[in-house]
Amino acid sequence: MNVESTDRRPEGWWRSAVVYQVYPRSFQDSNDDGIGDLRGITSRLDHLSELGVDVVWLSPVYRSPQADNGYDISDYQDIDPVFGTLADLDELIAALHARGMKLMMDLVVNHTSDRHPWFIESRDPASPRRDWYFWRPPRPGHAPGTEGAEPDGHPAAFAPSRWIHDPSSGEYYLALFSPGQPDLNWENEAVRQTVYRMMRWWVARGVDGFRMDVINLISKPAAITNGGPVVPTEFFERGSRLDEFLAEMNREVGLDEQRLLTVGEMPGSTVETAILATDPSRHELNMVFTFEHMMLDNEPGGTKWDLADLSLPVLKANLARWQKELEGRGWNSLYLDNHDQPRAVSRFGDDSPAHRVNSAKTLATALHLHQGTPYIYQGEEFGMTNAPLTEIEHYRDLESLNHHARATAAGVPEEVILGALAARSRDHARTPVQWDDSAHAGFTRATPWFAVNPNYTDINAAADRQDPHSVFAHYRRLIALRHRDETVREGRFDLLLPEHEQLWAFTRTLGDDVLLVIANCSSQPADIPDTGLPQVAGAALVLGTHLGEMSDVLAPWESRILRLP
Repeated sequence: MNVESTDRRPEGWWRSAVVYQVYPRSFQDSNDDGIGDLRGITSRLDHLSELGVDVVWLSPVYRSPQADNGYDISDYQDIDPVFGTLADLDELIAALHARGMKLMMDLVVNHTSDRHPWFIESRDPASPRRDWYFWRPPRPGHAPGTEGAEPDGHPAAFAPSRWIHDPSSGEYYLALFSPGQPDLNWENEAVRQTVYRMMRWWVARGVDGFRMDVINLISKPAAITNGGPVVPTEFFERGSRLDEFLAEMNREVGLDEQRLLTVGEMPGSTVETAILATDPSRHELNMVFTFEHMMLDNEPGGTKWDLADLSLPVLKANLARWQKELEGRGWNSLYLDNHDQPRAVSRFGDDSPAHRVNSAKTLATALHLHQGTPYIYQGEEFGMTNAPLTEIEHYRDLESLNHHARATAAGVPEEVILGALAARSRDHARTPVQWDDSAHAGFTRATPWFAVNPNYTDINAAADRQDPHSVFAHYRRLIALRHRDETVREGRFDLLLPEHEQLWAFTRTLGDDVLLVIANCSSQPADIPDTGLPQVAGAALVLGTHLGEMSDVLAPWESRILRLP
């Protein structure tokens, strides 16, 4: 490892870091085409520097047909012209490093685009790259391309079948997400070594880490690798060679050796999977993204569109279980918001004018005071909300449009479909960042690729940065607290009042130092109970959401961090 990267990435640096996710298409437009780009990101780095974050996670900017907003990559070593050039990325990396920040790239290697040269070559049955992907003949007794000829009957995430007919060869290829995203065959060593060379190329360019998209799917079950019994997609969530592949990647790329930040997105994974993947002695990943808490407001056994109420005790218990299970064995990633989820303040808080600010602050307090690495999604730091998307014509996201089509065909009433989309669509996260109250919220001087949320005149970064009591100011204080306070970073987590319907309370303990976090996660006042909490007489307020004297009643969405005597 070279000296420069040693200085920039000291041992264990990511344990005290806060990561900020940028979705480039919606962050900042610099060339007046209505689409965010790399130079736009560079122009806004002072905002991130003032916020105090350590790492920028960049969602995909690689060359892509954009069938799934860049998660369908056709060239891993070039930048899509809509976002700029490699020189623009080099400029961004240099500007980040000059400000003491780092860059984490999105790594999408479970699948490529169907426009990638590898896949185009693979379509020829005689090609040496044929087995870089998964190809199967039609089901016995069926003609290629006819109904029921797919090798199995299971759907893809965004399509009716995970097997796509290719007329040129008469066979089918595996695509777990959409027809434009064929799955790579990680059983093929040539595939793996090519991926590792590409990763080393990015590290040499100055990248400080990788967020690995659906990385737990790279090891496929026997049904795919050797024609074993057909299994539904949930059996793909942890193939038998996953840990082997992750350890090999770590070794071949030098992930731990070069102290790179690695986080694996692992939908459907369990605590047990996370422990194996993040145990430092195994040299796989630093942390994973769990999805369990993102599914707690679904009907049991249903999809994300089957809405259910979420009680605070259920959410607290889930995150507390991950805290305790990974304690001393792995590391948590902490998030409520990202590019695939609706806005946290609208989903878990109260985005009404009366409570938006304090609920955004309190959700951040509760999350950031857990043990792990916090992730902030663009706009979260000043309380952006879901957009008023009321008609199907308002939506752009492939997943949302596909759900509308399937649900309509199944006879689901339009108002039910639109209600689910209004609550859960990924499009809420993808409206342009609201920088100020000028036209198009300061995102672009052209027509934006996606409509700006009309509340930008009241909710925007410029207004928040000028207000010492804003959501932005609170995030700055939380980040600074994590940087300076070892108990916040490393202290043991213990949940208190687990069944309380309003209060989220827990302690963080390191030696004799104890922090008590108590948060009213409701829009009604909450009495602080006489039992179930440590004595707070003489405790010092470290950070709170409300001004004035503390009482034994928490105002709606009030939270306090106390250092016990």
